Amino acid sequence: MTLGIPLRDDFDGFALRALAKSTKDAAQARRLLALAEIYDGHSRSDAARIGGVTLQIVRDWVMRFNARG
Repeated sequence: MTLGIPLRDDFDGFALRALAKSTKDAAQARRLLALAEIYDGHSRSDAARIGGVTLQIVRDWVMRFNARG
């Protein structure tokens, strides 16, 4: 089993949950909460379940988040 692509280190789960709480965009909040789950040490499968998407979509979210924040 290989490790997933690491998330950038200038954020954490707490910060992403705060951003998710403040946004009016439900899809953005769902993405942020899924990424916060990864920051908190949970599996990418857990993040996919929270986001209601597949693991491939979570990977895409991680790639975009790392590139743009």
